[in-house]
Amino acid sequence: MREQGDARDRLEGDRRTTVERLEALRRGYDLVVDAAEGSNADDEHDPEGATIAYERSQLGALVDQTREHLDEVDAALARLEAGVYGRCEVCGEAIPAARLEARPTARTCVEHAGHPRVR
Repeated sequence: MREQGDARDRLEGDRRTTVERLEALRRGYDLVVDAAEGSNADDEHDPEGATIAYERSQLGALVDQTREHLDEVDAALARLEAGVYGRCEVCGEAIPAARLEARPTARTCVEHAGHPRVR
C-alpha cells in the first residue's frame, strides 16, 4: 500500500504543478491575443523576430499539450481509485515500478507502449 500512497503523492503533485502551468500559459496566451488586438503593426513582416501570430501559435500548442497531460494525470488518479493503477491496459501484467516512477501516467508496460488499443 505504501507504493499506492507514493503514486498518489507523485500524481497529485504533478497535477498541482500542471494546473499552475496551464493557468500561467493561458494568461500568457491571453496577453499575446490582447496585445495583437490593440496593435496595428504588420507583425507578418516585422524584421525584429518572432511574430505575434507565431507566439500565439506556440503558446496555443503549449496550452494544448499541458491540457492533455492534465487529462493523463486525472486518468491515472482514476485508475488508482479504481484499483487498476500500475496494470498494463493491454496484457494486464504489472507495469514495472521503474517505469511508473519515470512516467507515473503510464497505462502500459514497455512492451505494449504505443499499442493501438491504448489511445
